[in-house]
Amino acid sequence: MPHQIARFGRVLVVSAPPLAENPALSLLGQHGHALIHVDSGAQALALASRQAPDLILLDLPLPDITGVELLAALHAQPRLRQIPAIVLAAHSDRARLLRAFEAGAVDCVAKPCAPEELLARVQVHLHLKLTRDRLEQVARQRQELVNLVAHDLKNPLTSVLFACEMLGLADANPARVPRYLQIIEESTREALGYIHSYLESQAGAGQDAHTAEPAAAACAHLDDTLRWLAARYELQLEARGLRLQIEPSGCDPCVAIHDQALRQVGENLVSNALKYARDGGELTLAARAGAPGFWQLVAQDRGPGIPDGFRSRLFMPFQRSNAGDGEATLSNGLGLSLARRIVDQAGGRLWYEAREGGGARFVVELPAVACTQPCTPAQTP
Repeated sequence: MPHQIARFGRVLVVSAPPLAENPALSLLGQHGHALIHVDSGAQALALASRQAPDLILLDLPLPDITGVELLAALHAQPRLRQIPAIVLAAHSDRARLLRAFEAGAVDCVAKPCAPEELLARVQVHLHLKLTRDRLEQVARQRQELVNLVAHDLKNPLTSVLFACEMLGLADANPARVPRYLQIIEESTREALGYIHSYLESQAGAGQDAHTAEPAAAACAHLDDTLRWLAARYELQLEARGLRLQIEPSGCDPCVAIHDQALRQVGENLVSNALKYARDGGELTLAARAGAPGFWQLVAQDRGPGIPDGFRSRLFMPFQRSNAGDGEATLSNGLGLSLARRIVDQAGGRLWYEAREGGGARFVVELPAVACTQPCTPAQTP
């Protein structure tokens, strides 16, 4: 079913006379529009700045400002620039009406006017504005989906490329050839799984692909996820000079998140280490108890860590640290932002800690769940 555009909007009426004295304005409220009335330009600017309306109706003249000055002040604020403004002025003051058009008014109405005419003009411009808002929202959602798909495909495709490069070496270790072929197969299946997940989420009325199942059904084995990450990335880390160490909890706790989503979070943390911590010598992935009722997945290294000045932007999208080598600059800055979003939606937390002695530590804390029904363990690739 296509999205329906709202028929009613918030109209900021800037008019010196009370609303009751203007039947044309009163008619707007009778037809379902929310009217916010102010009687001066200063009040209009203050109110619009706090909460932008859907349309502004200027009933000129005003006691403290000209219509041109008010329109200029409104358009000087980027978030108010696209709000349609309709100007009402006396029929004899055509010069004022023309100046209002030049200042950016979308429509000018000569007073006195029939209430039905004003209502019709307001309806038209509100519909156009609300339609534009909806189209912009759809464009943002589509761009976000493109970013999600591109980023989530990057990790498995990087694994495929790594395995292909290793197979292409003249001195490739024959004993590892089956393992490289397995990485290619499993990574390709993982990429296809992401594509299917996103397609299904789009067909399912806009559900988030990371949380398409009900939260109550989400369950992932923490220790098994560590083993999956080790099997997938140990050879890549080794090729980049990083030794991988995993520290399972020993009791394989279950946490309230999709197993696929937890693997995605873990992959983002591992790929971060691949880019930024090559000189760190070791990457440790550990499962440990967190706050009461929570378990943690911890990724820590001895690389350069996160610069103090960058930490406040660490989990913002499209932010990249200057630490690391040239390959780190190829990052799109989405990994940690998406990882935090996934963890937040699962009711958990993701944060960064600087390690004593140097290095970075990322902590994923998720609610523990009792596995009263079998949840699908992450299969070793």
